[in-house]
Amino acid sequence: MKKKVLLYFVLIFNSIFIIFPLFWMVSISFRHNGDVFSYPVKFLPPEFTLDAYIKVLSNDKILTYFFNSYFNGIVVTIIAAIVGIMAAYAISRYNFKGKYLFNSFVIATQSIPQVTLIIPFFILMVAYNIYDTRFGLLSAFISFALPYTIIMLVGYFNSISKELDEAARIDGASEFRTLWTIIVPVARPGIVSTMIYTFILVWNEYILTTTLIRSDDLKTIPIGIALLKGESTYEWNMLMAMSLLASIPVLIIYLFGQQQFIGGIAAGGVKG
Repeated sequence: MKKKVLLYFVLIFNSIFIIFPLFWMVSISFRHNGDVFSYPVKFLPPEFTLDAYIKVLSNDKILTYFFNSYFNGIVVTIIAAIVGIMAAYAISRYNFKGKYLFNSFVIATQSIPQVTLIIPFFILMVAYNIYDTRFGLLSAFISFALPYTIIMLVGYFNSISKELDEAARIDGASEFRTLWTIIVPVARPGIVSTMIYTFILVWNEYILTTTLIRSDDLKTIPIGIALLKGESTYEWNMLMAMSLLASIPVLIIYLFGQQQFIGGIAAGGVKG
């Protein structure tokens, strides 16, 4: 009985510890900026207001940041998924010269800290005249997302029986048709999980975007949140409102895809 009480206490404490920061963000976002540090501390807004959200959603620059984040996330996710599916299928199903070396190289790329690649990326972008361009930024995102996609999908494709491929060939299906009409539907949980991860990776990216982008027209949500800092003060209510709005897509994606995300990660990681 004591163990059960202790367990409940720990669970409740952890829940409060996790939920309270989110609750505080919501509370601040519905306050006037002058009420953020009011004393004594009030957990609920002294005066409920939507001013912060109105300012955020009526700011053309901020809306541009949202558009850029959505665009980058969707494009990179789709490209990484298509290329990753074909590459992972080839690695999973065929033996070719250099397969082990290629697979080892893909895995090795995941051990390299992203921050160490920023300067090489910057030099390449400048050399090829694609610095501060959407194409350059998308290329960088894809280069980070694709190895993870391939690794996870190879593991998932390895868990799918090759008898499905053989049955499709007997029926006269081409390799391309076998992949996209037989294997991909079966591997949907793994594919969805990698796509969710890729979108979140791009949506939250800050350091790489800050380094490779200077134009306001190409900046994204994380940069926009950082830019809310004034010379001497913070617009705390707008900062929290924008942060909450930026969190909504990720929360929605995870809530609706969490089962496939967890199942895909487990299958891709264990059966690889």
